[in-house]
Amino acid sequence: MNTFGLWMGLAALFIIGMGFVWVIRGERYLGFLWWPYIIALGAACIVGALFVANDWASGLLGAAGASLIWGATELKEQAVRGELGWYPFNGKKIPPPFVDVIRKWKAPSL
Repeated sequence: MNTFGLWMGLAALFIIGMGFVWVIRGERYLGFLWWPYIIALGAACIVGALFVANDWASGLLGAAGASLIWGATELKEQAVRGELGWYPFNGKKIPPPFVDVIRKWKAPSL
């Protein structure tokens, strides 16, 4: 019996579940303007997964990369939820590098 798929699925489910947590906390402390860096990190994880020989590492890296890309698209919506009072709001967020340039870009959404 091969249980690799079962365990990989459970690990991916855990990674996706942790994505909800980091989106909420990441927006609270950093703000939604960090989205280009998070998308780049997610894309780097997915590309890295292509070159990892170990099946476990490749699968987990790919799932983490996909979760990061999804989370980057959720940051703007999470900022709106924080402003509405659904989640704790923090007015002292850490601005990303090149914040003036990033403000001109439209934040992605799904």
